[in-house]
Amino acid sequence: MRHTISIVVENEFGVLARVSGLFSGRGFNIKSLSVAETLDPSISRITLVTDGDDQIVEQITKQLNKLVCVIKVVDFQEAAHVEREMALIKVAADERTRSEVLNIVDIFRGKVIDVDLRSYVIEVTGDEEKINALLNLLKPLGIKEIVRTGKVAMHRGMQVLSASAGRAETVELKGKTQKEKAA
Repeated sequence: MRHTISIVVENEFGVLARVSGLFSGRGFNIKSLSVAETLDPSISRITLVTDGDDQIVEQITKQLNKLVCVIKVVDFQEAAHVEREMALIKVAADERTRSEVLNIVDIFRGKVIDVDLRSYVIEVTGDEEKINALLNLLKPLGIKEIVRTGKVAMHRGMQVLSASAGRAETVELKGKTQKEKAA
């Protein structure tokens, strides 16, 4: 089963290596990975996707929580959330295919961000299924190169994942605060 996991960590040298090493050391593959600073530049958020049954992912979560640099781990498997990824796609475009490429890009609400005499670079954002559907339609026209980001995920509604006073919290912005105990 596929799991999207967000890990709030201290933004310091070697953190990503320690987190990814925990996965590789147990023989698990990371399907996608995205890392960036949060509002607080001393804190980063890692979002990764991995495959495994619930018991295995629970063990990984417990091991992640033992790392000193990790502040909070959240598996979005059962949580109401949104997730997106972005792709840049270079596709062949000549006189006979330009209009078809533009129509397909428009249907998927993508953008042409670079034009060359023989190619377009397209930007599209959405869930994995949307991006795969676009790729399937563009493939017969001649995809030259693809670059995809990893997934990013966020709780729906007013619930946020943040780090406060050295402890991670899931906060309801309606005035209620609920601390989640680390697994």
